[in-house]
Amino acid sequence: MRLSRILAFARKEVLEIVRDPITVWISLFMPLVMLFLFGVALSFDVKDSPLVVVDHDKSAASRALADQFLNTTYFRLAGAPEDERMAEHMLMKGQARAVLSIPPGFARRLAQGEPAPVEFVVDGTYASTAAIVSAYGRAIIYAFPAGSLRLPIQPEVRVWYNPQLRSRDFIVPGLFAVILMAFPPLLTALAVTREKELGTIAQIYASPLSKSEFVVGKLLPYAAIAFLQLAIVLAGGFLLFKVPMHGSLALLVGLGAIYVLTTVSIGLLVSTLVRTQVAAMLVTLVLTLMPSFLFSGFIYPIFTMPKFFQGYSARIPTMYFVNISRGIVMRGAGLAELWPNVAVLVVYTAVVLVLATFLLKKRIA
Repeated sequence: MRLSRILAFARKEVLEIVRDPITVWISLFMPLVMLFLFGVALSFDVKDSPLVVVDHDKSAASRALADQFLNTTYFRLAGAPEDERMAEHMLMKGQARAVLSIPPGFARRLAQGEPAPVEFVVDGTYASTAAIVSAYGRAIIYAFPAGSLRLPIQPEVRVWYNPQLRSRDFIVPGLFAVILMAFPPLLTALAVTREKELGTIAQIYASPLSKSEFVVGKLLPYAAIAFLQLAIVLAGGFLLFKVPMHGSLALLVGLGAIYVLTTVSIGLLVSTLVRTQVAAMLVTLVLTLMPSFLFSGFIYPIFTMPKFFQGYSARIPTMYFVNISRGIVMRGAGLAELWPNVAVLVVYTAVVLVLATFLLKKRIA
């Protein structure tokens, strides 16, 4: 074993690493980024949970009970509709996480010392968060007013959409979005960069294909593969884990096809930015898989994150398909409730495809 050979070989490896600055930067800063994201952005505490108050009594006592909820850091007012039907619609659209319903005669029953029922409904889409929110609500109602436990309020706390708080019922629909964001972009990006490394893409550059034809031609086969992956994960989710389906399977498949195009488009965009398969894999994982796990609402509700990360989450397409998947599977939501998420995915896909076409360098490598 000769030291000179070892040093020469090590020098060659250093030069190769230095020539790939993206890999170096990602390798050096990813641990720090992960530490920052896990330490600052994620929290199991529930704060500013959107609450809808339906006050049929409109008395000083009913307003005091509502204020007792809103004067904490646990809840913020998301709306005050006139009836429970509108409140249910807000729950269905994901605009509220809990509903406080105060019936008529609430103040009179309290004044006469009679039992005064109060309904507190919690969205069970996030099982762990629903348990915490229902516990907060029950504690606030029991402590009304001013910490007294003597008044005969009868809280009726119910959890909708996942009354048994089964974690699988909300994890599996979220996994549909995360898995489809993990593999199709990676497969697409690796396929294009492999052609760059082998030099076979030069034949395509030399052909009469236009940029848009090249992008669409690459998009279609990988979109078909991703659509098969969609079918496989849906079948596995429903057959293996027995997740109950409350909405339309056809609607879920149809909107899943749009999401598939989004994920493959991201892979194409990454392939236009990097030259090697290693860089493609790292960039794709950083842009897709990691944000999908942490900031899509897959595990942690978006409203529990700091405002900055809520804005970041709004730029991640996985968040919109998590809303779509859970909305259809758990709440039985239809296109009327989900169309804002669908519109974002369509616009996102179009923008990414146009950007990938624009950045594609049609030249002999």
